[in-house]
Amino acid sequence: MRKFVVWPNELDARLSRRYGRAVGREFAVDAPKVGEIAEAALALGMKVVERDDEKLNPRLAGLDETYKIRGMLRLESKHPKGKSLRMLGQKIREIRKTRTKAKGKKHKSRKKKR
Repeated sequence: MRKFVVWPNELDARLSRRYGRAVGREFAVDAPKVGEIAEAALALGMKVVERDDEKLNPRLAGLDETYKIRGMLRLESKHPKGKSLRMLGQKIREIRKTRTKAKGKKHKSRKKKR
C-alpha cells in the first residue's frame, strides 16, 4: 500500500497545472472540498490516514483567496498517486451528479380524492 498526500488544488479544474493541478481537465472538478475527497476515497476502498482541514498548500500562497482551498488528506491506496487522483476526480463527479439528481426530485404530495 502506498501513502501520499492529496491537496484539494490537485483536483481543482479552476487552476492551471502551474498552481498545482495534477490531473487533466477531464478528471478535475470545480472547487473540491476535503470532505468530498475523503468520501470518494472511502468509496474507492482507499484508507484516510490523516485529515487536516486547516493546512494550505504552499503553492497557493500567491493566489487570490477565491482559489485557496484549505485542507489536506493523507491517503493509503494500492494504486500510484496519479491514478488515484484520476479515480478520485471521476468518483467526485459521480457523487455530485447523484446528489443533484436526488436534490432535483421532489415528491409532490397528492391530495386524496373524496
